[in-house]
Amino acid sequence: MTSETDRGLLLRIAREAITAHVCVITASAMERAEVLDRPGGAFVTIHKQRELRGCIGHVEANEPLGRVIPRCAVAACSSDPRFPPVIASELPHLLVELSLLGPLEPVLAPDEIEIGRHGLVVERDWHRGLLLPQVATEWRWDRTTFLAETCHKAGLSRDAWRHGVQLWRFEAEVFGER
Repeated sequence: MTSETDRGLLLRIAREAITAHVCVITASAMERAEVLDRPGGAFVTIHKQRELRGCIGHVEANEPLGRVIPRCAVAACSSDPRFPPVIASELPHLLVELSLLGPLEPVLAPDEIEIGRHGLVVERDWHRGLLLPQVATEWRWDRTTFLAETCHKAGLSRDAWRHGVQLWRFEAEVFGER
């Protein structure tokens, strides 16, 4: 579990990276903290008036959070193909949410997936899709729908989870600006 102090720091780094990118200014220097050196996968989700405005992440825990968080924050505000880039007038209306990912665990049977606890990754060939744990809860999906929507996100048929895909679950520590 990440301390409240470290959560605040990570959120501030994400917010500053977004602001610096959108306003074309130099981000302030990062302070030193142990959490920034911790390798981890993470997703940065941006909301505007309770609606999704961007979400980009890095799944593997092969880089320090001090690099992953600002890079994903900039990508979420500028490169999510579902949305136009964030503009300066939107900045006061945005809320940033972070999802720090736990390790991927193979799923052998659907009943190993707990709604609200696990996120999912599905993969077949070059198709890969990921949905964070909070997505199923927010949309009030059951396990079957969660599996189908993750397959759909990967560009596969909604029933592909029944037919030889690789499937992983993960937990995430989710926190955000209020």
